Amino acid sequence: MNLLFPNTKIVFDLPDAELEYYPDFFAEEEANLIFNQLYAEIPWQQDNITVFGKKYLQPRLTALFGNEGKPYSYSNITMQPHSWNKLLMEIKHKVETITQESFTSVLLNLYRDGKDSNGWHADNEKELGKNPVIASVSFGGERVFQLKHNERKDLKQQIVLKNGSLLLMKGTTQHYWKHQIPKTVKPVNPRINLTFRRLL
Repeated sequence: MNLLFPNTKIVFDLPDAELEYYPDFFAEEEANLIFNQLYAEIPWQQDNITVFGKKYLQPRLTALFGNEGKPYSYSNITMQPHSWNKLLMEIKHKVETITQESFTSVLLNLYRDGKDSNGWHADNEKELGKNPVIASVSFGGERVFQLKHNERKDLKQQIVLKNGSLLLMKGTTQHYWKHQIPKTVKPVNPRINLTFRRLL
């Protein structure tokens, strides 16, 4: 795996947030190879989520990998981690090197088409700590990532997450902002997203 890091870093000037975007974290050819390997080898699952008392199939596939068997819970789902594999460890090492952060787990999401999505939420579960650092790596088709401020309705941000890109959220971002991957009627290729976290 190529550990030469790109120079391009975009820092978003948003109040109450620390947001960094590396559009070319992986070269496209390598990103395509990683996508194909993850798509074929990850033990994807589709859980039920509860919304206003009703159960629905989650509109994407997921998998959790991590240290020491620590589970991760969100939206009334508790996931048990698989042990790290070689490819995920290599990606983790590259993310940790450029971010100077350490991570203990990764939640993978597979968005099969434009109907798959992730609704408005913040990554603010108690096991992530007070000011969690979330590193999100994208492979495959581009999808729009939207943010909105909890209190100031005029504050919104939209980022097209490229194949091979890295988005880093830290500081008070999860306290003041929510984010989502909305559905789209546009034809889009499947996308795999890796969100690295540190569980306390």
